[in-house]
Amino acid sequence: DNILFVINCDFSEHESIKDLYTLVEKVNEGVRVYFLYDEIGSYNLSQDYIDSLIQSGVHVTSFYTTKGRGNHFQINFRNHRKILIVDGKKAFIGGLNLGEEYLGSHPKFGPWRDTHIVMEGPCVQCVQIAFIKDWYWAKDSFPEVLWQISPIKGVSQKMLILPTGPEQKLRSASLFMLDIINLAQKRLWIASAYFVPDRTIIAALQTAALRGVDVRILLPNHVDHIVVYLCSFSFYTEMASVGVKLYRYKTGFMHQKVFLVDELLAGVGTVNLDNRSLYLNFEITAMFNDQHFVRNVEKMLTKDFKNSYLVNVKEYLRSPFWFRFVVRLFRLFAPIL
Repeated sequence: DNILFVINCDFSEHESIKDLYTLVEKVNEGVRVYFLYDEIGSYNLSQDYIDSLIQSGVHVTSFYTTKGRGNHFQINFRNHRKILIVDGKKAFIGGLNLGEEYLGSHPKFGPWRDTHIVMEGPCVQCVQIAFIKDWYWAKDSFPEVLWQISPIKGVSQKMLILPTGPEQKLRSASLFMLDIINLAQKRLWIASAYFVPDRTIIAALQTAALRGVDVRILLPNHVDHIVVYLCSFSFYTEMASVGVKLYRYKTGFMHQKVFLVDELLAGVGTVNLDNRSLYLNFEITAMFNDQHFVRNVEKMLTKDFKNSYLVNVKEYLRSPFWFRFVVRLFRLFAPIL
């Protein structure tokens, strides 16, 4: 009865009955399970599913995006974090939600390309704090947690856990991304499921390319959200004009959020290169200043680029007028995408 198991995620499209049974089994074993979900992203999650969890003893709550003074009609603020914490000893973060498509079994998306990491050591408590704050926002109460830090013998990595969100006084996600881009001297590789950057991010990417940095942005080739997908085409000419390389991932749907800076830094988390992630969503990122981790991310992304194609802006400019018109039209919605 000392065990704590917490989940914070977004049930995106499909309920997973297997997940329900697994959570119930853990409760029956004496595990305290706290389950927090984003109600906007989990719009297909049935009330029967939630009721089954509650009746089985799982502590369940939605994030309540409309909660707060003057926020009754605010649906933009979403919890996009994907957090799992086990016993205060292991933490998982990255791009994976709980749903059939993330297992690669969804007929629309096919194989699913994502990156998720598991961490041990003092960093777990940092991730746990982010979950506790989210739970308190939703429930006005604190879950029972384990605070004992469990260092890993013989392992020492420099890393940062950065939760970001619209409740912060500073626009932390945007400032963090700008700093990452500006740090790059030789190489900047970014994998993002969505690409709808604002003017400051565009300028930073262009400036990095102009100073000789190998700037590559890896994007999905499959359609997830049609408006966001089409809007991303509107940035082709701005990126290509200064040498920023855009790649489209061909082998299934690419959903990871990863960055690599020189041989210095690498990160995995939930932040996409879009205004929603940078300004409106509650997100979390793990950044590593560790050569072993950086090399592994480099190998991973190198393989991903081989499974992608380099965007040719001339092909886009030769596309039908109606297509380019629709792309420019959707660009108007960029601030809220």
